[in-house]
Amino acid sequence: MKAFIFDLDGTLLDTLADIGRACNAILAAHGHPTHALPAYRRMVGNGFSRLVRSALPPAVLRDLAPDALDALVDEARRWYGQHMREHTRPYDGMPEALAELARRGLTLAVLSNKPDDFTRALVSHYFPQIPFADVRGGRPETPLKPDPTAPGAMLSQLNLEAGQCFYVGDSDVDMLTARNAGMVSVGVAWGFRGPEEVRAAGARHLLSTPAQLPELI
Repeated sequence: MKAFIFDLDGTLLDTLADIGRACNAILAAHGHPTHALPAYRRMVGNGFSRLVRSALPPAVLRDLAPDALDALVDEARRWYGQHMREHTRPYDGMPEALAELARRGLTLAVLSNKPDDFTRALVSHYFPQIPFADVRGGRPETPLKPDPTAPGAMLSQLNLEAGQCFYVGDSDVDMLTARNAGMVSVGVAWGFRGPEEVRAAGARHLLSTPAQLPELI
């Protein structure tokens, strides 16, 4: 194996509190009920627009005009962009595990459904010493995971064969991404969704701690 490609939210970083607080701020501002932060574990992972849709009451979402929904998504994005580093932290042992993989000569990259600008900013801020070969978030012109387009483009840019790469994530979307792109799926138990979901989604490997990442090679 030559490379590790990582999901971001729930895999490299615990971003749940900042994501949930951003959505709750917008919900409250518009008179909608908010959610307990743990409820957002089931809402993240499919892009920012889908996150806001999931947070809204179903009756409100049904009656909301498309342009009004777009405005809410933009408002939530702005709030999150201003507060996304307040409670977010790398998972314990993750910086050390990444540094060890880099020391061993593995290619490292990040592929997330989080908007591209946020993905790049967070990776740069929390892992400044890690030599990621590529960092990509959700881009308007590219389908989100689990569609294989984005991982395929990343593999092509890095000159890697899919079978040479682990894809590491915490959700069924991540395991499907690995399968659709032909990569080896690695599920993590420390993330938002838990070991049962990634196991049921076909994870080839299941890790309990970041320290186990170097053991895969």
